[in-house]
Amino acid sequence: MLIVKVIKPLVSTNRIPDFEHKHLQVVLDGSSQKVAVDAVGAKPGDWVICVSSSAAREAAGSKSYPSDLTIVGIIDHWDPDPPKPSSSSKEAKS
Repeated sequence: MLIVKVIKPLVSTNRIPDFEHKHLQVVLDGSSQKVAVDAVGAKPGDWVICVSSSAAREAAGSKSYPSDLTIVGIIDHWDPDPPKPSSSSKEAKS
C-alpha cells in the first residue's frame, strides 16, 4: 500500500469500455505524478491509501479491470512531515 496525495481529477472521455465510468485522479507519489482509479470519491488535497498490481484491479471492481493503482481509502489525518525535536530540547535532556 502507498500513501499519496490527490492533486487533481483526470478527465479522459475516450477510453476502453472496461474502464466503465470510474473516476481517475492524478496523485503525487513523492516527486512523481501517477494516475489512480478512485474507488472512494477522494478530492484534491486528500491524503489517500492506494493499492497496486492485482490488488488494484480487484479493488477497482474486477481482476480483469485495467488498473495498476487504485485509491481504496481517504486518510482522516496525516502529517507527512512530523515536527523534529529542536536542538534546545536535546540539550535539555542531557
